Amino acid sequence: MSDKEQNKALEPTRSELEILQVLWESGPSTVREVNNKLQHQKEVNYTTTLKQMQLMVDKGMLNRDEGQMKHIYSVAEDEQKTKSYLLDKFVDSMYKGSAGKLMMQLIGNKKPSKDELDEIKEMIKKLEE
Repeated sequence: MSDKEQNKALEPTRSELEILQVLWESGPSTVREVNNKLQHQKEVNYTTTLKQMQLMVDKGMLNRDEGQMKHIYSVAEDEQKTKSYLLDKFVDSMYKGSAGKLMMQLIGNKKPSKDELDEIKEMIKKLEE
């Protein structure tokens, strides 16, 4: 896969990201299983989910196991790799590459719990060492 194709697989649309989230949480699944989980979030047609997942296979985002009567779909790229790529792209475009500005915005908008603050402090401590 070329770098351009690789980046395309890491840049899901909103609908594709919803499907990826289901597969990351549930593991390899049929279209029916994915569609049923998506139904809890929004109204979605089975045929729409099927078509979207077929396109995601074509883009290299999903793998399809055709060895059984019901095709099983799985995510082609690691969840952390995809999320890291999207976060880096977001920070670069919205915060001019500044992780600090992003963190200040996040902490200002969403008050972290005590446990989350302790984790943040621990991360900062490790970075300073």
